[in-house]
Amino acid sequence: MTADTTPIRDESPVALIRRRRPSVGDPLLAWAVRLLSWVALAAVVLMLLDTAAHSLKLLEHTSLWDFLAGTVWAPASTVYGALPFIYGTLVTSTLALLLAVPLALGAALLVNEYLPPRLAAPLAYAIELLAAIPSVVYGFWGVLVLVPALRPLEQAVAGSTFGEIPIFGGPVPGPSYLSAGVILAIMILPIVTSVARDAMRATPRLQREGALALGATHWETVRHVVLPFARGGIFAGVILGLSRAIGETIAVLFVIGNQPQINASIFAPGYSLPSVIAGEFAEANQPFHSEALIALGVVLFLLSFTVNVAARAVVGRFEARAGGADVR
Repeated sequence: MTADTTPIRDESPVALIRRRRPSVGDPLLAWAVRLLSWVALAAVVLMLLDTAAHSLKLLEHTSLWDFLAGTVWAPASTVYGALPFIYGTLVTSTLALLLAVPLALGAALLVNEYLPPRLAAPLAYAIELLAAIPSVVYGFWGVLVLVPALRPLEQAVAGSTFGEIPIFGGPVPGPSYLSAGVILAIMILPIVTSVARDAMRATPRLQREGALALGATHWETVRHVVLPFARGGIFAGVILGLSRAIGETIAVLFVIGNQPQINASIFAPGYSLPSVIAGEFAEANQPFHSEALIALGVVLFLLSFTVNVAARAVVGRFEARAGGADVR
């Protein structure tokens, strides 16, 4: 009688999983995810096609160029020019980025790199709580507090030598592009800060330790290792904030002044695409007025879509440059 000397195979967990019988739940889940994705895409496409079809009726009254490049918005005279609203949207969004991005990067660096955990966690939580405040509350706060607080500063700047520069010129009525930009900056601050913090935390530990081992200071490590590695994620956060700023409606409606004009000064009142749609749609009783507002919605969608596509291309380049990094 001989002993069985057949060796026992010590299979890895991956091999054991591959030998298992295929589960019904895996393909079911895969097909369900595909179906839901196509349904969501179809809903967006149908919405865009329906709004575009309604807005095409405006072309029976005016040409596409006259609508996009027109500077006069007078529904009583059936004159519809969208350029003041496109201009106002771009100006307020740019001001919001100029104000919010430095603060967001500073807050992300402060929380991630410099504050002790017992202080960093409450500060990060307080910043993220700003995203939970409804936009209508921001609008009321802007009217009651922000606009009166900014008016003396705007008057002082407009009355100084800086007032000779067109973007800082007067008069100063109160609601303005600057007020809307400040409100939007506060609203997008938690988004940019949160994404920037996550991108910085993803910096590989070995790269940090390698820089410190070579004699780099903490700031040199942040400047030459953390920020270059995280720039793709930081840029993605900036674009998310820009998309929020472009599409914000109620808060801007309260503080921008609601004048369909193109003004060079950031202290002057204006209008934006979302705010004019919200402000005039309920009273759109003139010929082609509702169609013009729907067309503004299509322009707003295309503007946001273009910004996100361009941002995706830039982030893809950043990711390609940082490819292969160990993010343990």
